[in-house]
Amino acid sequence: MDPGFAFFRRFPDRRVDVDDLRSRASRLARFIRLAGAGPRGDKPIAIGYSNGAIMAIALLLDAPDVLAGAILLRPLLPFEPGPGAAGLAKPVLVVDGADDRRRAPDDGLRVCRALRRAGALVRHETSASGHLIGPDDVAAARSWLEGFAPPPGPGEQRRR
Repeated sequence: MDPGFAFFRRFPDRRVDVDDLRSRASRLARFIRLAGAGPRGDKPIAIGYSNGAIMAIALLLDAPDVLAGAILLRPLLPFEPGPGAAGLAKPVLVVDGADDRRRAPDDGLRVCRALRRAGALVRHETSASGHLIGPDDVAAARSWLEGFAPPPGPGEQRRR
């Protein structure tokens, strides 16, 4: 079987190995904490596509302190949030593909519902493309980021 490109193991039927995912997300969270915040003290925004979106969800649910928010392109919910995840309060953009043959039609909505139950501020959009990223995805991410970006500092101009 082709293992594909993932940051974690999957079972032969393509289900996510949740224990492996959580272990790897924990290591990634430690790395992000060691790397520290940006020059303004801000935390990174995860931008994850497909398997990367699954990893970003694991970070949001298991190590919410390391991220400022997330853009999740073609996500899949790897596990349900635990009872302690109710204070997430992070902005998240979820973008599904209208013709995505690698995801079930309600996968993105399941992610949205789970993250909202955990307290995230979720915006959901559907791109006209399939599983691959298209112009609609870029436009949605750009629009979301423009609303998220901090104001420029003294002597700085906002870049586009």
